[in-house]
Amino acid sequence: MVAEDTALSGDLSDGENEMDLKLPACEDGDVAVSACEAPSPSDGPQEEARDPRKWKWAVGFLCFYGFMGSIKPGEPFITPYLLSAEKNFTREEVTNEITPVLTYSYMVVLVPAFLLTDLMRYKPVLIIQGVSQVVIWLILLLGTSLLEMQFMEFFYGITMACRVAYSSYIFSLVSPTLYQRVAGYSRSAVLLGVFTSSVLGQLCMSVGNVSFYTLNAISLGFVSFGMLLSLCLPWPKRSLFFNRLRNQEEKKLAAAAAAAAASKSELDKINPKDTVPSSASRWKDSVVLQMLLEVRNVLRRPNLRLWCLWWVFNSTGYYLVLFYVHILWNKVYPAKENKHVYNGAVEAASTLLSTLTSFTAGFVKIRWNVWSELVIGVITALQAALLLLMLTTDNIWVCYTAYVLFRGFYQFLVPIATFQIASSLTKELCALVFGINTFLGTILKTIINLIFADKRGLALDVKSQFMVYFVYFTILTVVYFVCAAVVIIRHYRNQPAGGGGTGEQATSTELHPVAAEAETLSNGKSANA
Repeated sequence: MVAEDTALSGDLSDGENEMDLKLPACEDGDVAVSACEAPSPSDGPQEEARDPRKWKWAVGFLCFYGFMGSIKPGEPFITPYLLSAEKNFTREEVTNEITPVLTYSYMVVLVPAFLLTDLMRYKPVLIIQGVSQVVIWLILLLGTSLLEMQFMEFFYGITMACRVAYSSYIFSLVSPTLYQRVAGYSRSAVLLGVFTSSVLGQLCMSVGNVSFYTLNAISLGFVSFGMLLSLCLPWPKRSLFFNRLRNQEEKKLAAAAAAAAASKSELDKINPKDTVPSSASRWKDSVVLQMLLEVRNVLRRPNLRLWCLWWVFNSTGYYLVLFYVHILWNKVYPAKENKHVYNGAVEAASTLLSTLTSFTAGFVKIRWNVWSELVIGVITALQAALLLLMLTTDNIWVCYTAYVLFRGFYQFLVPIATFQIASSLTKELCALVFGINTFLGTILKTIINLIFADKRGLALDVKSQFMVYFVYFTILTVVYFVCAAVVIIRHYRNQPAGGGGTGEQATSTELHPVAAEAETLSNGKSANA
């Protein structure tokens, strides 16, 4: 069962994502670096210039909220709790009827959450997320029926979709020159919270020998405190799209009106229609439409197209594994005592490794326009091998280790993909592209879930589903290797005689060494988006 980033954001995301807007350091190379060009000072708030303590307090409080909101010690143990005698659901019910609801909920809520986050300026969406978290744990404590657990998953989809508000909130508090630093603070706070939560949950189970019910009651206390913190967050004065664009359009209209009044001619008086732009022309000139049209150009750039496709297809497989891996662990090793369930320790280890691999990715220096397909192919092949190992082994520790490595390999590529996509786009277009990638990935997850996992589809058991995921990653591996061969052969055929291209400088990935935001799943998996 599942619940990230986050995230983007992804956990946009991140799940999450996945939807996180990361502004990388400027980079010399063939691609444009408009994402590195800070907006004009008028675009950002000026409070930090007048009162540094004010924005530092706001950022510090937001990071504290992110840390406390990530502490849910019962989260890694939700699947064992549902399968235990305390709830007494069958593995088939959890696999084929409860868990699939999360994907459907996330797909339905994602776009409205993305739009409302910007339109309502973040804080209301964070409050909605906090209320949803409280509802989730109340249902876990008090609910007994299958329908109630499906509602629990529905609210988990809401919390995942709302993570984009936290990811982008912090950029409304500071000027563009501070974006990268404060993004590191916010992500680090969430990662530290996820790690602390997993360790605390494991200590409660293994050392304190508490029941699943007690652990969930503790989690309810933490999420209730997090909801109260969301009510105290400062309310930003601007946002990335709607509020910022509205202010800009008002300024332009005011300036145009003043200029027209100052230079009005007799011809203007005779033909007033010529001076008033129609609604159609205003729509054609709108920034939002221009960005939508610009998205088409992304598909014409091979490197951007590659990393966008990687984001859609590989993140789909990654999150499907995270959704169902706790059920697989229960099948491989159905522990008779709570203290022998080590989900919390495994999630803590995978979070730590994901942080390290994301950090390491910032120092990789190769010519990505030549070797991207090969690197992606090798890592995807390793992930396919780890999936095969997970579904064939009867040793739970081997299964745990394979899962930790699987997550680490994916998180290694996340900051590289983020840089490759964002480095040649404006920050507004960057957010739009990541949003589209995340939404397409969610649609693909929904289709796969509906066919293979849902009771209305094939309703496969968890090991059969992992065989499907293995085949999925194997197909991706073959495609990447074929593309890599084509790109490399074409590159060396175009080299001038005498190896004149060997002295070409490698295009490096100079990333700010911060890990992607943790996007927590309802089965306790924290997926760094």
